[in-house]
This record gives sequence, C-alpha cells and structure tokens, in this order.
Amino acid sequence: MNAMSPWSIDPGCPASCVAEPEPRVPLAELARRYAALTYTLTRATARGGRLADPGTLRGEARAVLGALGVGFEAGAPERLSASGHPGTGTLVVANHISWLDVIALLAVEPVSVLAKREVGRWPVIGPLARRVGTHFIDRDGSPRHLPRRVAELAEVLRGGTSVLVFPQATTWCSEAGGRFRRAVFQTAADAGAPVRPVTVAYRQGGAASTAAAFLGEEDFTASLRRVAAARALTVGVTAHAPLWGTDRRTLAAAARRAVTRAADSATAAA
Repeated sequence: MNAMSPWSIDPGCPASCVAEPEPRVPLAELARRYAALTYTLTRATARGGRLADPGTLRGEARAVLGALGVGFEAGAPERLSASGHPGTGTLVVANHISWLDVIALLAVEPVSVLAKREVGRWPVIGPLARRVGTHFIDRDGSPRHLPRRVAELAEVLRGGTSVLVFPQATTWCSEAGGRFRRAVFQTAADAGAPVRPVTVAYRQGGAASTAAAFLGEEDFTASLRRVAAARALTVGVTAHAPLWGTDRRTLAAAARRAVTRAADSATAAA
C-alpha cells in the first residue's frame, strides 16, 4: 500500500485479539440461525430497488441482527443524522470493529455508507451495498485524487444525504483502538455539515467481547460462524452530540474523544 496515501491504514489489531465466544449456542441453534440469515438475505435481495427505502432497509438490518441472535441496544439520541439542520446531511463517524457495525448502524437509521471498493465485490453483500447507495473508494489511491474525493463527498452532504464513515479505516478489537484519519472530516468542513460521533460496542453476558471483531486476513465465513455461535452477544450504538467546525484536525480529535470517552465509561461501569 502507498504509504503516502491519505487513505492508507494502520495495521489494526492482530487476529490473535479475537476471542472465541463463551458461552456458545448448541449446534442446533447455530443451524437455525444460519437458516434464518439465509432467509433474511434472500428476502432482502428479492426486494431489489425497494431495499433503499429507509423504513425497509432499517427493518432488514434489524432482521439480520435478529437472525444471528445478536441483541440490539440503541442509546439516545435515536437518530444518526443531526436533526434541526435542514439543507445538509450529517457526516456520521464511528469506531470500526466488525462488518456487523454497518448493519447495527443501519438498524438505527439508514444512511449512505462510505466503504472500501473491495466490499462491492463481496458475494451477496456487494450487490446489496450497491443497491442501498454505498459510496466506494480506493483506499490506496494517489494523494492527488484526494481533493476530488473530498469534493464529491462534500457535494453529497450538501445535497442533504447523511454519510457514514469509519475514519479509523480498518477494524480494531475494541472501541478505543486506532487514530481517526482527518481527510474525511474536510468534507463536513467544506459542506458546512455537522459531524455526529457514534460509538459501537459489543458485549457478551454483560462483559466486553471481541467475538464480533473482524481482524487481519481472517476469512469472512470464519467471522460469521463466530458471531452466529455466540450466546447473548449484543451490539450497542450510542450517538453523541453533533460537532461543528471548519478545521478537520479539531473535528477529528473531538470526534475521537467523544467515541473513546463513551468506551471508557462503559468499561468502568462493567
């Protein structure tokens, strides 16, 4: 990967940080969850363009979580986009732990997603991502392409569409891992759009869990099996107060503080 690229990424946590879920569900329950997930994804695919309808997409996202046996907890406020600011969308920035993050966030409020281009080539997930308006980027592109990409995303925000971005650019085993890349915050500054920091956290049996983490070169099938096998796995989504500003360095630092502060509070309370 080009070390000079603004989209270059940190190595993230090693795969050894992922723990097998304890306790696990019986094999019969695991089979039932796989069957439920297959049915849910088949139904979502059959919806075609209707999947982009916000209510439909939110319902299907929650159905995927339910099929996998993942509990869902949404903290106040109940929206990802910042209300009371008509005319622009919201740049939603969240920590990144798992492929499951996107599903959990869409279960709160369907927004457009900025994703690496490889996601568009994943079976089943890729076609579904394109149908719901995902914006794909090449993370290893040349720095000279950055102004154009920032301008394109700023235009999306100006048009009133909220966009979900993971500024860590790679997955980590916990909420506090990784720095926030500043480049994407320039889009909110240019568009005059609010930034909404969001914390995504996974717990099992009331304790922090890495069972959902998708790290390193792990195979997606192995990660899916681990998630489906986990008993009492829950995902929490907490949206924090919106941020405004014109300096991307300040916005990035403030967003990361909001996300990690919530993570630290949850750990202390456990």
